Amino acid sequence: MKILESLRNPRKKMSYYRKSLLIATLEGFPAVIIFQLLGGPFLTGYLLFLGATSTEIGFILAITTVVNIIQIGMAVAMQKFRNRKRMLLIFGSSHRLLWASVGLIPFLFPQDLWVVMYIILYTAAHLGNAAGGVVWTSLISDAVPGPVRGRYFGLRNTILGGVSSLALFIGGQILDRYPGEQGFTYLFMIVGVCAVLNVLAYCLYPNPPFEPSKESNPIGMIGKPLKDSAFLKAIIFLAVFLFVQSLTVPLFSYVMLKLMNINYETVSYITVVHTLVMMASYYVWGNLNAHHTAQTLLLWSLPIIALACLLWGAIAFIPAIVVLYAVHIVLGIGLGGFNQMVFTFTIGDTPKSERPMYIATYSAITGFAAFLGPIVGGKVYALISEAPMWVQIYGVSTLVGAVLLVLGLVVGRMVLGKQIRS
Repeated sequence: MKILESLRNPRKKMSYYRKSLLIATLEGFPAVIIFQLLGGPFLTGYLLFLGATSTEIGFILAITTVVNIIQIGMAVAMQKFRNRKRMLLIFGSSHRLLWASVGLIPFLFPQDLWVVMYIILYTAAHLGNAAGGVVWTSLISDAVPGPVRGRYFGLRNTILGGVSSLALFIGGQILDRYPGEQGFTYLFMIVGVCAVLNVLAYCLYPNPPFEPSKESNPIGMIGKPLKDSAFLKAIIFLAVFLFVQSLTVPLFSYVMLKLMNINYETVSYITVVHTLVMMASYYVWGNLNAHHTAQTLLLWSLPIIALACLLWGAIAFIPAIVVLYAVHIVLGIGLGGFNQMVFTFTIGDTPKSERPMYIATYSAITGFAAFLGPIVGGKVYALISEAPMWVQIYGVSTLVGAVLLVLGLVVGRMVLGKQIRS
């Protein structure tokens, strides 16, 4: 791709678009390291270290989605404060720095306040991330030409997936060699450096002109996507799917670490494989997007996610470690398609002037559903704590997978299939 040609030929002057694509790719390097070392199995592990229960972990995992409601207000604010680069710098930086600061909790607060302070800082950080997210999506959709979006984001996600895998591997090695507080201290030192680099990278972002909404008042802006019946039906369906999915998928790490007593190193290896598969799938899904619509590919991804949940049931007759690798490989393929095609759908199949509000509406509706999912899921695991171990380890995930399969193959085709045919 031309971005890679520019890297091999630094003397060749890059066009505005090529420079924008290169900066957006490089900015992702420190960003994905932060997300991997502070999220996924390491987030669950750190919360367990702080003393969090399954219900509290489910609630914390849900915070990242419910805060997306702020994006509606942000989409309105963008009509007045149109310097998207400045807003990205403010809100994106607040997320990186505040989330990294949770590493200071054991040093600054008494133990009985550790989980409470984590919730406070985590919520504040992800409010900034939600506000900056709609700005970044709007900005990057203008910076990346439409004809190359699918291939570019496939390539970008593939490159960043490699960085993510390396971060997961190193993080797992650190926690395995230095368990407990010392290991997490080392992780947060790396995260602190990456947070600073990420803030500096934001300063290099492009700042293309912003095309304001054709609606003159906030009510009219909010009503635009709500009056788009095809878009609204698709989003409501995806919200239901995400709710059911998030009953168990975000808690996979909890099941492995807490219920199955798998060590951090093994969980990190599993997550590395998951990320590598997702990385490769991003590239494949991106190329497929050149021949098929985002809705078609989105529809294909749903049964794959369902299959990942159903595979947990194979633990009954296949060694658990084999099943866990299979689950995360299939999940990587499914989520790679789902995440990329949802993104392409919201920025590619929506009117440019109304895009921020379409993005915000999608994030708010699906975010609320994905917020409820981990909370309900965490409560379910708490309620079945006295149930047979097979119910706790793979019973819930298998049942969720069956429901997702029906949603993906039947309901999904009824909703997204109509858009494809039209």
